Amino acid sequence: MKRFVPLISMLIFPVMGWLYALTNKPATQVYSLVTDLDRAIPLVKIFVLPYSVWIFYIYICLIYFFIKDPAVYRRSLITYVICALVCYGIYMVFQTTVPRPSISGTDPITRLLGYVYGRDLPFNCFPSIHCFSSYMVMKALYTSKFRGRINQLLIYTMSTTIILSTFFVKQHVLFDAIAGILLADIVYRLVSRADRVSASMRKAKPLQRANM
Repeated sequence: MKRFVPLISMLIFPVMGWLYALTNKPATQVYSLVTDLDRAIPLVKIFVLPYSVWIFYIYICLIYFFIKDPAVYRRSLITYVICALVCYGIYMVFQTTVPRPSISGTDPITRLLGYVYGRDLPFNCFPSIHCFSSYMVMKALYTSKFRGRINQLLIYTMSTTIILSTFFVKQHVLFDAIAGILLADIVYRLVSRADRVSASMRKAKPLQRANM
């Protein structure tokens, strides 16, 4: 049972969700990063399904990483927290919004999309948390030692679908996704480098004692 104690660290997610809610509101000035390409992307309601299961997908990936290699789990969780905090900081000083289309219908998909729109205000867009975290698990898998055809196919496909879903349900624009992906890539690289330096220092200490 002691082996699974590090999973308790995932309790940070409710805290991050609370911080997100605090920043999910209009600031004194709200900006728009919508481009002509974003306007050309149609609303495709079915994409609300992958969009809605995003956080559960991230949980599953983190648990999977923990089982395969706790170091990858640790780096991913640290990356998520750092990226999320950076996003919250940006939201407080550079709040953006994405205009949402009017929706109608009583089918389950439309109702789910309406629920998403009602629960998540149209702010906190740049950078995209959905996009940075979905890319993060792709990056973590790609740099891991347990990367294989099946897990690559599953994670790459799902992450890409979630990123695309942010456009098709009109929750994010291209600049939101680009910023989120770049943020996750930079932070994961830095966390991985710090992890390697820390590991090297731990290995060096016994050698120093042995030479005394």
